[in-house]
Amino acid sequence: MYGLSDEEIAAILNGNFEGFAPPEAALLRMADAVADTPSNVSDELYAELRQHFSEEQLIELAASAAQEHFRARYNRVFDVRSDGLYRKGLRFKQR
Repeated sequence: MYGLSDEEIAAILNGNFEGFAPPEAALLRMADAVADTPSNVSDELYAELRQHFSEEQLIELAASAAQEHFRARYNRVFDVRSDGLYRKGLRFKQR
C-alpha cells in the first residue's frame, strides 16, 4: 500500500477496513492482532489470510508486522516520537 490518502489513514486509525481490497483488509486485521496484548491471530483470520497469501508470504508479512511492533515498543522506552513527516493533505509525486 503506497500513497494512502488522508481518508484511508483515518479509516485505518478507526479500524474501518471495509474500503480496502480483501487482501489488504486481512493484512490490516493481522497487524492489529499482532499488536494486541497478548497477540493472537485467530484460526478464522489465518484461514482468510491463506486465501490471499502463501505460507512463505505470511511468514515474511508476520515478521514485518512483529518487527514494526517491536520497534514501536522499543521507541517508547526512549520517548522517541514521530518525526512529523506525515502532514494531512500532503501528496508525493508518483514515479
